[in-house]
Amino acid sequence: MTSEPSQQPGRKADGTATGAPPVQVRAAAGVVGLEGLVGLATAVVFGVASEGGLGDRIGEASYFVLLGGALVLCAVLLWRGKHGARTPSIVAQLLLVPFVYSQLAEGRLVIGTVALLVVVGTFLLLVSEPARRWSMGADERSRAE
Repeated sequence: MTSEPSQQPGRKADGTATGAPPVQVRAAAGVVGLEGLVGLATAVVFGVASEGGLGDRIGEASYFVLLGGALVLCAVLLWRGKHGARTPSIVAQLLLVPFVYSQLAEGRLVIGTVALLVVVGTFLLLVSEPARRWSMGADERSRAE
């Protein structure tokens, strides 16, 4: 008896959806990638220009390298059609809500408003019906029927 890995309908053996990601997912991947690059740039700024000791600077920079790198990885995986990157990308958008709130509460209306539009827009792209159907493999099954 051979044991073959179980495969979900509409997915290849590596977990990739058989069809290309919908436009909503590709657009969200681009925005998530930009968010990751901003995180990496923030790491450089905190590593160089932050006040405090070397340990504080390394800690702050490491935090943003980790977050920025994770977002860039999610963006690449979303772009390539890996459905598992959708959930961490959604969670990242939800984790950015306190940042948006803090910017608005502190009177930084331009930064807060732009961040709000980016976060809400990306979240809506990731939870849209085409993105949800793609992540579940339902779009390939419905086309085959």
